[in-house]
Amino acid sequence: MATPASEDTPAGYGYAVSAYVLWGGLPLYLKAMDHVPPVELVAHRVVWSLPVIGLVIWITGRTADLRAAFRSPRLLGMAALTAFFISINWGVYVWAIANERALDGALGYYINPLFSVFLGAALLGERLTNLQWAAVLLAATGVVVLTVAQGALPWPALALMLSWGGYAFCKRKLPIGPNQGFFLEVALLGIPALGWLMWLGVSGKAVFAAGSPFDTWMLIAAGAITAVPLIFYVNGAKLLRLSTIGILQYIAPTLIMLVAVFVFDEPFGLARAIAFPMIWAALMLYSVALLRGTRR
Repeated sequence: MATPASEDTPAGYGYAVSAYVLWGGLPLYLKAMDHVPPVELVAHRVVWSLPVIGLVIWITGRTADLRAAFRSPRLLGMAALTAFFISINWGVYVWAIANERALDGALGYYINPLFSVFLGAALLGERLTNLQWAAVLLAATGVVVLTVAQGALPWPALALMLSWGGYAFCKRKLPIGPNQGFFLEVALLGIPALGWLMWLGVSGKAVFAAGSPFDTWMLIAAGAITAVPLIFYVNGAKLLRLSTIGILQYIAPTLIMLVAVFVFDEPFGLARAIAFPMIWAALMLYSVALLRGTRR
């Protein structure tokens, strides 16, 4: 029996918190693999995710949905668009961690829910409350503060925000379950990813199999590291209220920020000390607006 949308369940909390904690700890894996070129690492995330999510779909008996999806050019076209956005997101994130820009990654994922709210107003005609507008403007001001102080746009943060926001916006239009949709995405990306990895192997530039056994097994593990948090998240989202998921999503960027500062020793600096509290205040306003909307 389906759980009512107005109720939270312990299993829902367990799934969702596990997903966000795993996403928050992902920089540790990416930093350990920062000697692997970003494109090669993303290609391995794609290729090794396919058997993991494929096994999940087979166990849950959803293979018929996939057969129907592969016969629909329109659905494949929509999946190709979400695949494009998620590949950009993964590539930028891998680059950011490898180049000591993990704090920009945290910033991008902090402001992403506010960007999604803005997209809803701009593209779907959704009416924003005064609190939501205040949250969006406050977050935008925080980005401006960082830009002025650093003399350049925090482009990794903005690229992550735009790519994940675009992915989420298009994903909600995809008329298929989230697990099946993810399978379609990695299946479509798998063709160029596998071709790229084969070219690297033939040209002698691949880290996989040519490097240490540690590197090889860590690259294979990229599939589970990529797919498992998503599977946890999808199951958690079914068992929690929208407002609960909306607030729990701050776990991941908070952990990313803590890892960046205390593990990677990235400088926080005065500009971030001003901008990040502005973003946090914006998220508090967003959370209040979300809770009010849920009560109504």
